[in-house]
Amino acid sequence: MSSTERLQRYLADERGGCGDEEVCQRLSELEEIDAAAGGPALDEDVGLLSALANETRYKIVRILHIAGEELCVCEFAPLLDVSDSAISHALSQLTDAGLITRRKEGKWRKYRATARANAVLIALDGSREL
Repeated sequence: MSSTERLQRYLADERGGCGDEEVCQRLSELEEIDAAAGGPALDEDVGLLSALANETRYKIVRILHIAGEELCVCEFAPLLDVSDSAISHALSQLTDAGLITRRKEGKWRKYRATARANAVLIALDGSREL
């Protein structure tokens, strides 16, 4: 059974009858919804969520958010139970995803959560209260 035939059966069940015009109208409505849900923002959002979908990376962003200031790469090691190379890799991925910024000061690298990372964490925190 094609997806259009399934939609026609669904509309017939819900509305007590369904012709080709109703199916075409509903398909048009669904295509508008799909266009609004997709696009370049979809890829960017999936990239952001993928970057947070790891305990080490999520904890780094959370630490930076709570700190509210820059932290040196060396300050993460005592807080995370992973190797220095894993921390470095996680920081690179988070930087690439736009969740943290990096700047070099002398021989040290300092990191800070971006406004977008802070907004995502605030939204997550707020959703726990729902």
